[in-house]
Amino acid sequence: MKSIRARLAALAAACAVVALLSGCSAPAATTPAPPIPAPRAADLTGPDVDAWLDGLLPAALQRSGVAGAAVTVVHDGQVLTARGYGYADTGSDGGEPRPVDADRTLFRVGSISKVFVATAVLQQVEQGRIDLDADVQRYLDFPLPRTFDGPITMRHLLTHTAGFEERIKGVLTFGASPPDLRDTVAVEPPEQVFEPGTVPSYSNYGYALAGYVVERVSGMPFTSYVDRDVVAPAGMTSSSFAQPLPLHLADRLSRGYPTSSDPAGPFEMVGPAPAGALSATATDMGRFMLAQLGEPGRAPALLRPDTLALMKQPAPDPAGLGTLAAGPRMTLGLFDESRGGHRIVGHGGDTGFFHSHMQLYPDDRTGVFVTLNSAGRGPMDTLELRESVLNGFADRYFPAADAMQRPATSTATLHAAMAEGAYESARLPFSNFLTALGLVGQTHIAARPDGTVLITPGPLSLYPAAYREVEPWVWQEVGGRRIVTMRAEGDRVEAVGFESAFTLLRAEPARDAGVVLPLLMASAAVLLVGLLVWPVGAIVRRRYRVPAAPTPARAARVLTRIAAAAAVLALAGWTSLVLTIAGLQDVPEAFIRVVQGAQLVALIGVLPSALLVVASLRYRPGLIRTLGNVSVLLALVGTAWFAQAFGLLSLDVSY
Repeated sequence: MKSIRARLAALAAACAVVALLSGCSAPAATTPAPPIPAPRAADLTGPDVDAWLDGLLPAALQRSGVAGAAVTVVHDGQVLTARGYGYADTGSDGGEPRPVDADRTLFRVGSISKVFVATAVLQQVEQGRIDLDADVQRYLDFPLPRTFDGPITMRHLLTHTAGFEERIKGVLTFGASPPDLRDTVAVEPPEQVFEPGTVPSYSNYGYALAGYVVERVSGMPFTSYVDRDVVAPAGMTSSSFAQPLPLHLADRLSRGYPTSSDPAGPFEMVGPAPAGALSATATDMGRFMLAQLGEPGRAPALLRPDTLALMKQPAPDPAGLGTLAAGPRMTLGLFDESRGGHRIVGHGGDTGFFHSHMQLYPDDRTGVFVTLNSAGRGPMDTLELRESVLNGFADRYFPAADAMQRPATSTATLHAAMAEGAYESARLPFSNFLTALGLVGQTHIAARPDGTVLITPGPLSLYPAAYREVEPWVWQEVGGRRIVTMRAEGDRVEAVGFESAFTLLRAEPARDAGVVLPLLMASAAVLLVGLLVWPVGAIVRRRYRVPAAPTPARAARVLTRIAAAAAVLALAGWTSLVLTIAGLQDVPEAFIRVVQGAQLVALIGVLPSALLVVASLRYRPGLIRTLGNVSVLLALVGTAWFAQAFGLLSLDVSY
């Protein structure tokens, strides 16, 4: 690859020299260069798609460490192809390897389940049992928590704009039956932290609530309803929301893997079942795509044609979103993923092991579904593999008809300066100790001299990406297609929207990871050094018979040591908690309380530490010891500030 690039570079340089010399000996041409013709679309036929997929996926699976995959393409009312690759069971547990069979192998499709929930909701809308714009409280048998006066509607739930903070506990569990759906939504519900309709923030809880509303108005358990009225009518004979799967389907489920060389993981139970419990074959997902496209000859239809069209239209109120509405917006259950001038709506889905994506081309009567059964070796492997299929499909069969890059606006430099700063995801818990998750993976925006901004890391990426403003507050990736939008308040940008349902919020200095993390690391280092030095100091004082400090000073020193040890243990505990929960693993409440206890001891220890500093100034034990005591006090104050600023001592430890 490197030698080919070198040859191309040399050829380009030679052509440039020839062009320069030609320009010196003859007048420049005055006629404009002919336009670059649009790429020619390949014929969308089964054999062509099969050949393209066969050339792409086997090598991609091997390169990324994914055990197995399946892809389905539908077009013009039929399943064009459904193909399996790799293994549904690698035989890592000693059994016989089992290849992926697109017709028989079930995959967990994760959040693509939400499209089924939206379909079920709209069925109830057609029957007059749900009003999209009524307060959902009218359908519930428990009080929904709210911070703002406005109603929370089904439209808000389906477009991720209801304003709920993230709820993580119980999203994925292993071995146990999932909780009752009512318990999932009614017991310790998340707080409402945004005014409804103003901040797109992806919410599993919101979709669990939508599923519970379907359960309430239909009079049937949600799983029974969706299997009977959505899955079965779509012709999905080998799919179900049931957890665990019924016996006739369980032995056909693909195993889930960290990587293709690892042992298989256990069956993942999705706690908020409507948000991600579906298991389906690739062929069945093809049938669902045909039903979603409203193809004729499918009886009974899932939804009326006008409802299907409504489902695929941008749904949030632009007035509430402000300038964020200038970018892609959620439909009723689907993301706007349009590309190359073609309207595309879709939804992805991820569990710990399974990773899937579905895209529909409503105007082109086409759909694509891809699913993987492994997490892959790198953190972005499954995302990049899915994009290689979906974007490659779009570029091959529906190429862009015009140039995608647009010129910069006259406001770019001003708006870039207003956007500079640190940002955190709106998809966070904000009311409990997990607010500290906001320190992990913050995004920084820097203005550049040419009026572009550098976003680090770029949306859905591990790497920085440059963006150019192409309309006021609308920014396009330089050399790419991704769009972000910004919303300013006063003289600075406060929110950055991307991918229809995700928002970054400006992090105040007290929450800026660039400020907080160095402070915490410095505090931890001082406390650790102090804990190591104190016994050495005691040995030195005993060896050289240094006079003992007054009794109050000795007591303050002992209590300060206890506080320092507690602070170090608390910081280690919080780090362990955040990393464990971020990996979607639950932690016992007792462990959280122990860490909080250590944090409280460290907080109380600020007082004896301050007394020790006062004693040092009074009794003058030496400059080094005095500076050491002052440093320890500042470190304890730093950890105490952190505990207060991030709510670590809150009595509420639900997450």
